[in-house]
Parts: sequence; structure tokens; C-alpha cells
Amino acid sequence: MIRMLDDLPPGVIGFEAGGKLEAADYRDVVLPALERAAATGDVRFLIVMDDFGGMSGGALWQDLTMGIEHLRAWKRIALVTDIGWMHHMTDLFGWMTPGETKAFAMADRSAAVDWVTG
Repeated sequence: MIRMLDDLPPGVIGFEAGGKLEAADYRDVVLPALERAAATGDVRFLIVMDDFGGMSGGALWQDLTMGIEHLRAWKRIALVTDIGWMHHMTDLFGWMTPGETKAFAMADRSAAVDWVTG
């Protein structure tokens, strides 16, 4: 499940995700918002991950390919989660994603919003 967050500053798109992620989550929620953001300028992306129940093959493909179409538009990606291995993966492989990436604890959500906006 992915749902769009509506309490973010202008210029930031954000989502709350949890459970098992499906291709439809990306197709119906994330990609339309990403298209709108890329059309107006920089992509500043916040994802809040409460829990993670895995990804379908289609969701994994959507996740891997969604950044490629607008490669130069990505500026910052903030991951907000208390899932330890996600913090480690962001630290290890963040350099492979377009734009800057940074992981934050759930308690630091407001700092994540400030960072991704900046």
C-alpha cells in the first residue's frame, strides 16, 4: 500500500508506504505525482515506510525504472523509517540513485521534510 501525503511544503512529493508493495501502487499513486513534479521542475521525494512486507516483481520493476525517465530532475530523496536494514542500504547504495539520498528515523520526520525541501 502506498498513499500520497498531502501535508508537505510546495515542491515536495511524499508518500507513506507499508505492507507489500504492488505495481499498481506505483502506477496509480507514485508515477502520476512524479510526472507532475518533474514537469514543473526538481523532484524532491519523501517516503515514510512504516513497515515492509516485500514487493511484487512488477513493483520492483516500477521502482527501478521510475527514476530513469526523469534522471536529471531528481534532487533529493528522504527515506523516513525505523527499519534498520533500510538505513544501511540507503547509506551503502544511495550513491547509485539520482540526486541526494538520506535516511531518517521516524522520530526525525520533520528534519527529513526540512532536508528534502532545502
